[in-house]
Amino acid sequence: MSEADQPAVRQPQGAPAAMLNGLSILEAFSIKRPALGVTEISEIVGLHKSTVSRMLNGLSELGYVRREATSGRYRLGLSVLELSAPLLADLDIRAAGLEHLERLTELTGETTALGVWGDGGTIVVEQVASPHQVRHTQPIGNRYNQWESSSVRVMLAHHPLNAVHQLIETGRIVVPEGGISREDVEIELELIRKHGFATNQGGTTPEEFGVSAVVFDLRGTATGCVILSAPTSRVEFQHSAEALQRAVSQTAHDISARLGAAVVSENNSRA
Repeated sequence: MSEADQPAVRQPQGAPAAMLNGLSILEAFSIKRPALGVTEISEIVGLHKSTVSRMLNGLSELGYVRREATSGRYRLGLSVLELSAPLLADLDIRAAGLEHLERLTELTGETTALGVWGDGGTIVVEQVASPHQVRHTQPIGNRYNQWESSSVRVMLAHHPLNAVHQLIETGRIVVPEGGISREDVEIELELIRKHGFATNQGGTTPEEFGVSAVVFDLRGTATGCVILSAPTSRVEFQHSAEALQRAVSQTAHDISARLGAAVVSENNSRA
């Protein structure tokens, strides 16, 4: 199991054990693990199978999970979506950004997405898929916590440096094998702030090219980012890396303006 797939461990003082166990079971599901059996869930969350089975029955009655008739495995239910709907509706960046993502995908032909920062990673909250048969996707709800991810670095560039170093040193942000020095981290983030975007050229997977640019809100806070993903082979064949970087940066600028942020000039200074 990769670190990105592991459910977060949260045990607030005084929180009822049943509630925490139920949340742990729901967090066991992910895009890479959409269907799970009782034994698998038991191993992931560290609870006895009888406890997991009992809680799954209760969650099923409430619609938070559903049981497949053929395999007996469980999947998340529609009640999870209903629970998250008010949060998604209240995300200003999502409401302001969709039409700009659609325009960006139409312009570039590549998959585009909006991400927000949450609990040590970038979480995708909106996506417009590429029309190409060969494409990369950014599924809603996907979380990225690898240093090489363009969306992670572009968001970290607007975090306090001490917070960035802590995220890396505690392993919440996964760095390349062999590690990365504090000096290299700070140099990289300064370059991203200077250029206004971050690029992932095969850093996470050799087949993927990614570029992200930050979105600011009315208060000048980095509220999220625009993400574009494309097959490396197509980008190299079309020599389109620079054009994609410009297009993503412009889209982030347009969404920022719609959110009321100060105008960003060509040298990325903000009035």
